[in-house]
Amino acid sequence: MSEVAEGRRARGGGGAARRAERTAVRIECAKFIERNIPNLEILNDEALEIIEANAETILEEIGVNFVENPEALKRWKDAGADVQGERVRIPKGLARQLCKTAPSSYVQHARNAERNVTVGGRGLVLAPVYGPPFVRDADGGRRYATLDDFQKFVKLGYMSKWLHHSGGTVCEPTDIPVNKRHLDMLLAHMTLSDKPYMGSVTEPVRAEDSVEMSKILFGSDFVDQNTVMTSLININSPMTFDGIMMGALEVYAKANQACIISPFIVGGAMAPVTVAGTLTPVIAEVLAGVAYSQLIRQGAPVIFGAFVTSIDMNSGAPTFGTPEASHITYGAGQLARRMGLPYRSAGSFCGSKLPDAQAAYETSNSLNMGLLAGVNFMLHACGWLEGGLVSSFEKFVMDADQLGVLHHVAKGIDMSETGQAMDAIREVGPGGHYLGCAHTQANFKQAFWRTEMLDYKPYETWEEEGARDTVALAKARVAKLLNDYQKPAMDPAVEEALNEYVAKKKASMPDAFM
Repeated sequence: MSEVAEGRRARGGGGAARRAERTAVRIECAKFIERNIPNLEILNDEALEIIEANAETILEEIGVNFVENPEALKRWKDAGADVQGERVRIPKGLARQLCKTAPSSYVQHARNAERNVTVGGRGLVLAPVYGPPFVRDADGGRRYATLDDFQKFVKLGYMSKWLHHSGGTVCEPTDIPVNKRHLDMLLAHMTLSDKPYMGSVTEPVRAEDSVEMSKILFGSDFVDQNTVMTSLININSPMTFDGIMMGALEVYAKANQACIISPFIVGGAMAPVTVAGTLTPVIAEVLAGVAYSQLIRQGAPVIFGAFVTSIDMNSGAPTFGTPEASHITYGAGQLARRMGLPYRSAGSFCGSKLPDAQAAYETSNSLNMGLLAGVNFMLHACGWLEGGLVSSFEKFVMDADQLGVLHHVAKGIDMSETGQAMDAIREVGPGGHYLGCAHTQANFKQAFWRTEMLDYKPYETWEEEGARDTVALAKARVAKLLNDYQKPAMDPAVEEALNEYVAKKKASMPDAFM
């Protein structure tokens, strides 16, 4: 960052930043969900204890692999584990003891403090789809994603009321070299939205870039003392921790930035076909991963992750929205709470190729199980299609609209004087109606969840307006949001410094597409 930019920042953004703040359009964003409903608990204490004991047996007798990471092996040996080659066997109780220093919740700061989120406790933070190389829209069909697509998804996320988080790799911009695209993705999240975001994990050096860019955005001291990123660390199930993901974890844990330790398990392929048989390696992998994060830095924020589904035993394709996925998600939530850790799972999962009825059924099942399972951080909350291969523009806004339902279900039932509504019942009496009574007039605006997309008009009106199906309505919604989008206010000096960092880093290395 230039001295001029640093000076402007130190004075609080300068006149240009204040003018931008005054003239900016304010986009409504709901606060992260705070549940007033109970979690669904499917396992009794005896079952939970059996699964936990079996997981400890896995760690001690079978062990886990930390591959291509000599430093990790040394850390484990120094901590008391039995290390033979790249196999790490962890004595019973050691991993759980190490996990005790991980916080039960943390605040992730956004550059707009009104968008800060608390991850843990009774909260639920909703973040968009992550990782697909393809995109789909109603006009262009299925195609490889570009940076322009990526930027549009970030804008849609910023404009979506019920979405609390900007996410990370909302799609892979394949028109940008692999070794440089993380810079463009981070820049988009930082400048096109003011919601919290995720860092890059595809190489440790890219995690370092994420930290450095965050220091430009927030200031070095602030990043040193606060969490401004939550990033996804996938475990190469079964029970393998690769050097690239662990290298990224090491960078983030040292910087006190949050990581999701997430087994990537497909039952029947990377785990047994039974629910208990799948939950056992899930918690074993989480125990080892969280413990390792605490070996890097005690107190580093971390999330118990569980990306778990089953497969179609005929085709081998992953399946979503199934009863077994619900059972695993509920059970993993109980295990996470027993560890005292925030929990990540669920999302707008579906296997459908199109945003159709199959997608809606499977997504609805997947979203609701996440709410009831006590999930604290829900990645893939909107936009997921085709088993995670595709980010869909239309499904993004369809799902984002439905996230409002989760907010309202989570409120529970209002038993205040207003909620009991006895004054309305007395006023109307037998045989009347409630449309004009004082209670209705005072409360109707907040009483019911209202869709911003679905059609509830009479048949004749619907027909006159083109007899549009849900995909057509979603297409119109995408166009409206992108047309209404206005970039959130930002200190020009900070934006200049971010652009300068990205340009300099890109110029320092040749393009690589592998």
